[in-house]
Amino acid sequence: MFSAAPAPSDALLPDTGDPGFGVYVHWPFCAAKCPYCDFNSHVRHQPVDQPRFTAAFLKEMEVMRRIGGPKTVTSIFLGGGTPSLMDPATVAAILDGIARYWHVPAGIEITMEANPSSVEAERFRGYRHAGVNRVSLGVQALNDADLRFLGRLHNVEDALKAIRLARDIFPRMNFDLIYARPNQTVEAWEAELNQAVSYAVDHLSLYQLTIEEGTPFYGLHKAGKLIVPDGDQSADLYEATQEITARHGMPAYEVSNHARPGAESRHNLTYWRYGDYAGIGPGAHGRLTRGRDKIATATERRPETWLEQVEAQGHGMVDQEMLGLDEQADELLLMGLRLREGVDLARWHDLSGRDLDPIREERLLEHGFVERLGNSRLRCTPSGMLILDAVVADLAC
Repeated sequence: MFSAAPAPSDALLPDTGDPGFGVYVHWPFCAAKCPYCDFNSHVRHQPVDQPRFTAAFLKEMEVMRRIGGPKTVTSIFLGGGTPSLMDPATVAAILDGIARYWHVPAGIEITMEANPSSVEAERFRGYRHAGVNRVSLGVQALNDADLRFLGRLHNVEDALKAIRLARDIFPRMNFDLIYARPNQTVEAWEAELNQAVSYAVDHLSLYQLTIEEGTPFYGLHKAGKLIVPDGDQSADLYEATQEITARHGMPAYEVSNHARPGAESRHNLTYWRYGDYAGIGPGAHGRLTRGRDKIATATERRPETWLEQVEAQGHGMVDQEMLGLDEQADELLLMGLRLREGVDLARWHDLSGRDLDPIREERLLEHGFVERLGNSRLRCTPSGMLILDAVVADLAC
């Protein structure tokens, strides 16, 4: 077991209405496709031409820079797929490209996702030298039977080795766990989560297993061969998660994300506070503001098709949608209510041109699903978080 790391001293800035600008780069390749995963990830049995993809990333960055204009980057996220399959030189070239097209201050958060099965000390040190200062490990479970069930290529020993390396090499670290697995009891999850907290540095992402259409798990679930916890069981697991993480000084600041004070993910906060971000790479999405207009971008999902499109026209975008103010207001509400700090109602009013329906809000208040923070913010209560989608749908009407 590892000794606890001190909590970061740089407390998170409050939501000022300026949530920053992030750059997301999507590396779409994995060594294997997990049966629960509906992300845009692809397995290739031949080596990926990394220099060619890197050149395409840089081309698409140039186009995104033209669409959104000059901005100061507040965070960078290399996601996937499995970005830790990239060579350190590829990561360095991508980060250099971002600095070429936008202003990148020293010391901003630069996160890279990694799978324990693809972790090597030399590569980790190479990523750190390239500028990565935060790693997010896809651990997913801390017992070998469930790792096999989830289709992971690593075992618990590999996971702990990766955590040790990450703690030694990177200033900040997150790792993911999936709970509400078949036959998982509250007692078993509590024991696993207590173990996880003892390994964590400053951040944990804890997701309930969801059955996504188009995945192998979906077919098994539909055929009755995969049974997941029901609503009451899931609620018990969620409540145990909140209690244990809060007791260990890592309370939830978002539905599924827990951190020591000051260690919240700056990049994900940009999403949840409805800031701008450029989405680069196959299947990436973005939100870019120009004046009062916000443009939603989406790129081609198939990696090789995206690559050919970028080489032919400079970008792989398949959609650029101008979002109206009502659409922006709905997105602000959807994202902001995921956060413990809630949503800024003045900002929502500025976009929507109206106040929340007082009857709908009062009903949610009476049922204990939402609460006011002064006159300017609204947030979900713990009970409301359990039915977040329904709360958002009711308020957005």
